[in-house]
Amino acid sequence: MTALPPVPDGGAAPGTGPTPRPRLLDLFCCAGGAADGYAAAGFEVVGVDKNPQPNYPYRFIQENAIGTLAARDFLATFDAIHASPPCQRYTRLRHRYTENRHPDLIDVIRPGLIASRLPYVIENVEDARGRLRDPVMLCGTMFDGLRVSRHRYFETSFPLTAPRSCPGRHPLHYTLDKRKAHYGRLDEWTAFVSVNGGGNCSRAAAADAMGLAHRYLTKGELNEAIPPAYTRHIGEALMGHLRQEAAA
Repeated sequence: MTALPPVPDGGAAPGTGPTPRPRLLDLFCCAGGAADGYAAAGFEVVGVDKNPQPNYPYRFIQENAIGTLAARDFLATFDAIHASPPCQRYTRLRHRYTENRHPDLIDVIRPGLIASRLPYVIENVEDARGRLRDPVMLCGTMFDGLRVSRHRYFETSFPLTAPRSCPGRHPLHYTLDKRKAHYGRLDEWTAFVSVNGGGNCSRAAAADAMGLAHRYLTKGELNEAIPPAYTRHIGEALMGHLRQEAAA
């Protein structure tokens, strides 16, 4: 692993130092859907991904996320860590593979997260919930203004609850499938939409439905993104946890 660049000074704990914003390390950051939510909750976000991320809107370091967890001096400049390891190992599309060679990274990264002694979040798809410890599920129906269901599960080292319950039966989704009874009855700009590998709506409508219309992401980046409303909710809980720890 190459030497990680230093992070500028900026407050090791909420309400202390030159800035009141605590720092959050965004591992496997992709294009930064999760980062937007944490930034809205008041965090200074730094993203790490092994691939270039030209649309990432905050400070970005191209580096192996797993190796980053071994860089103790670097981790010491942060207050919390979010990790979204690739989901291909667990996604339902895995059944299309003759042999699923995608790595199981949840168990790989957890020891490093625990060893950092920082509060952490591990996020993944619905079929990974069995690999996560006491995860909380978030759904787009739990947040006003979102038009996606997009179930995601979050293991956290601090207390987290969902803002409200998922109705179970989601609203009808806009569809391009003429075999569906509701084909032609819904507008992609007002109805719920699916944002996935194939998708069923335009890129712009998908971004709007996920709360990401304020910046440009490709359809592929949207496929992998977390709606910022999810991580804003988590970030607010994390901010409260950090304040309690600082006051203790």
